[in-house]
Amino acid sequence: MPPVCGRPPWWGLGLLWAAALALAFTGLRHAPLRDWDEAIVARVALELSRHPWAERLLPTYAGQPYLNKPPGLHWLIAALIQLWQSHQGEAPLALPPAWVVRLAPALASTLLIPLLGLVQWQLRPGRAGAALATSLITVTLLPLARHAHLAMLDGTQLSALALLWLGLLLAGEDRPKRCLLGGLLAGCATTAVLLLKAPLALPALVGALLLRRLDGRLGSGAWGWLLAGCALGLFPGLAWHLWHGQQRGDAALVMWGAQGFARVAGSVEGHGVGPLTPLIQVLIGGWPWLPLWPFGIVLAWRQRRLPWGLWSLGLTVLMSALVLPLRTQLPWYSLLLWPPFALVCGPVLASLAEGTAEPSARRWIPRLWLVLGVLLLITATASFIPGRPKILATVAPLAVPAGLGLGAGGWFLRRARRGRSILAVALLTLGWCLSLGLLFASPLWNWELNQTKWVRPVIALLAADRRGGERDGALPQFLDGEDPSRPSLIWYSDNRLLSLPEDRTPPLPRELLVISRAPASAARVREEQAMAAKHPDLHCRIDQAGADGWNRWLCHRRKGTP
Repeated sequence: MPPVCGRPPWWGLGLLWAAALALAFTGLRHAPLRDWDEAIVARVALELSRHPWAERLLPTYAGQPYLNKPPGLHWLIAALIQLWQSHQGEAPLALPPAWVVRLAPALASTLLIPLLGLVQWQLRPGRAGAALATSLITVTLLPLARHAHLAMLDGTQLSALALLWLGLLLAGEDRPKRCLLGGLLAGCATTAVLLLKAPLALPALVGALLLRRLDGRLGSGAWGWLLAGCALGLFPGLAWHLWHGQQRGDAALVMWGAQGFARVAGSVEGHGVGPLTPLIQVLIGGWPWLPLWPFGIVLAWRQRRLPWGLWSLGLTVLMSALVLPLRTQLPWYSLLLWPPFALVCGPVLASLAEGTAEPSARRWIPRLWLVLGVLLLITATASFIPGRPKILATVAPLAVPAGLGLGAGGWFLRRARRGRSILAVALLTLGWCLSLGLLFASPLWNWELNQTKWVRPVIALLAADRRGGERDGALPQFLDGEDPSRPSLIWYSDNRLLSLPEDRTPPLPRELLVISRAPASAARVREEQAMAAKHPDLHCRIDQAGADGWNRWLCHRRKGTP
């Protein structure tokens, strides 16, 4: 393997990582934790933080064994929860806010930006522009930027995959120590994937090793050191799974079967639309860089015998093979497609900025960006028209910076001079990042939040209960008319919310809190009458008023009731 020319553009990668961190930290506290995934991750992490050290290797959820996912990211969140709780003084067991839960996933997800730039640097030695362009694209892709805000496993998983590829690419011919260290890095990254989403780990490692073999730059002696390093790095992840199986028996196979390979063969929970979902996600989420992708694929095909072409095409095929065949499809499964997308598009963007792109790319891409920018500005202007849809008035201001950036970028790129081209890419990126910042500063970024209208008011009342003092916090809480087992309700009630039974067997406590929705009424007297008619054995008064007819009631059992 020839030596890499010069040093990686550390300053540029560092600045782009700082920009990604700024975006990721914007709005972390604005939205409650989302059903189902965020609230489940948060609850598992909270329970791990409360376990004695000897029991922290086995995750639980609502007091029961948690078998869906390994606890790799949950351990990091649990450590931050403990750190936050240690500074709470008189309330060391207080429920942490959303930003504490989301902080570790945000930090881990943004590591993808410098790591993917370094992968590009290894594939195109000495091409700092391509490495920086790859990281820039990764910063500004909406699906990646948004997922960095969520307490979910997928963003961290992408960083682990990029570290796996980087480790394999760092292995050099006739340098045994470097091969061993590169293999160790790749093995540790695979261990991280084993502790995040186990079924993905071994196919990802085998596929990447195959690409390393096909690029033909390592001899048999170097391969021995590389594989030895991989084995060493894999040991912790495999050891945890073997120990987990020994502790929990056949139940430990759930994260490999029902939560893993079963999603290839069948539809889980009605999410069975095949490859259409990831394709739609790419077509929607790839802007403004989607027009670069066809040119990048053509360029990679022409250079398929060179490392960059082979790895770009190979990773695109590998990640597509891991995503598209799934019979169960959820929007975040398509995140695996974005790292190869950035690797393919990075050199094309760099060539546009340097004024060396192909004539067809220089002709069509600036025009498309200019048209898209004008359309976004027209949409923003339409928000001032009387009678416009409410959603348009809400979203349109977010489109103004992006529209200005795209318009200015497309305009300046029509001239191929280097200085003007770099300015064009800078303006486009700045406008797009400002729009992303405005989006994350608003509550709009978490658009699937809780997915059921009644959940938000109940969460607000649970939060009010935590502020209500020791008396309210000590009273048993019951939910009337809905299922309290939703993950977000388990999280915000700290697993203290019960279903109000109809038959009163066993009997209710003498004093209790009931969260219930009374029939729509403007008069509190009529609401209390409705509550009395619904539960004649309880004497209740509104303790905390909520939204959409939901209230928290302080109730006492009437004398003489069992």
